[in-house]
Amino acid sequence: MSKSASKTIEKLDTTTTSTAGKAKQLKATQQMKGWKHSKPGILLGIGGGAFGAFGIVKDLRKAREEGDTLKLVNAAVAALALVTSTALLVRELRRLGDDDILLG
Repeated sequence: MSKSASKTIEKLDTTTTSTAGKAKQLKATQQMKGWKHSKPGILLGIGGGAFGAFGIVKDLRKAREEGDTLKLVNAAVAALALVTSTALLVRELRRLGDDDILLG
């Protein structure tokens, strides 16, 4: 076999492998998207927000000590974003409970 023919075969083999790998990755991504909207996924999101609150409190204290208004506004906006995202997650969690037949 010539060099160009073997390169073409290698190229075809890697294309097939990458297509199969992409299909597997797409399936895993779709499963993760479904998990994100499940009860454990939502609870994990709320827990992550709770850990984020520690950093926000630290930033607020530091901004107050330094008297830096811009950092204080930044930390306040971050706190507001955290509250909003947590409220959205709680609402989604309640909606999941409404759809569940066993919960009543």
